[in-house]
Amino acid sequence: MRKYELTCIVQPDLDETAFNGIVEKVSSWITESGGTIDKVDLWGKRRLAYIIHKQRDGNYVLFNLSILPNKTADLERNIRFTEPIMRHMLAVVA
Repeated sequence: MRKYELTCIVQPDLDETAFNGIVEKVSSWITESGGTIDKVDLWGKRRLAYIIHKQRDGNYVLFNLSILPNKTADLERNIRFTEPIMRHMLAVVA
């Protein structure tokens, strides 16, 4: 298993239950792939560097996780097709 950081920017106009549902959905994809979540850090609403999908702000979420490298493609595909997630980045932690 390799350690990763997954940062997601979620649409800012979601209510709290919808936002928590997105976080739970991503968490379940990680655990269903055989990975473990070490920490979930909710950064809250922040100003974006540039406009994405006509939005100036975004809710940031940071996941520290461990997962097999061959399972990351499925995780990223699921995230890419999730409409409320505007951007994401999966990076290996050295």
